[in-house]
Amino acid sequence: MKQTWRQHAACKGIDPDVFYPHEDEEAEAAKEVCGVCPVRQACLEHALGARERDGVWGGATERERRRIIRQRRRSA
Repeated sequence: MKQTWRQHAACKGIDPDVFYPHEDEEAEAAKEVCGVCPVRQACLEHALGARERDGVWGGATERERRRIIRQRRRSA
């Protein structure tokens, strides 16, 4: 099933390599795009639910997404 939010993503048409930095410190360019994206939250929720391991999704790196998941488990 294709997520309709992807059609409205600010990253559509941008080189995917931008969203797969080698180090978290190199994620700023991707985060800038995510910062103005109208579907940022839907993208982040997709990544959290699908346990995406790589890349920047919804403005969060893989390390940041792991932190979000841990925080949600603690508050559940």
